[in-house]
Amino acid sequence: MSDQREVVIVSGVRTAIGGFGGSLSSVPATTLGSVVITEAIRRAGIRKEDVDEVIMGIVLPAGL
Repeated sequence: MSDQREVVIVSGVRTAIGGFGGSLSSVPATTLGSVVITEAIRRAGIRKEDVDEVIMGIVLPAGL
């Protein structure tokens, strides 16, 4: 393992906010997270193979 200490934030994206029992209620949180990661990579203009680590946060837990 290399001793790299450089941190680079290349993109930030958030999910949509829906109401309780609304149109997003049937979409699993993991699916929403996947969409967000894909979009963050697209916006950054990088290849997914170039991503070493992803850190995500959650404000309103959705049954995880």
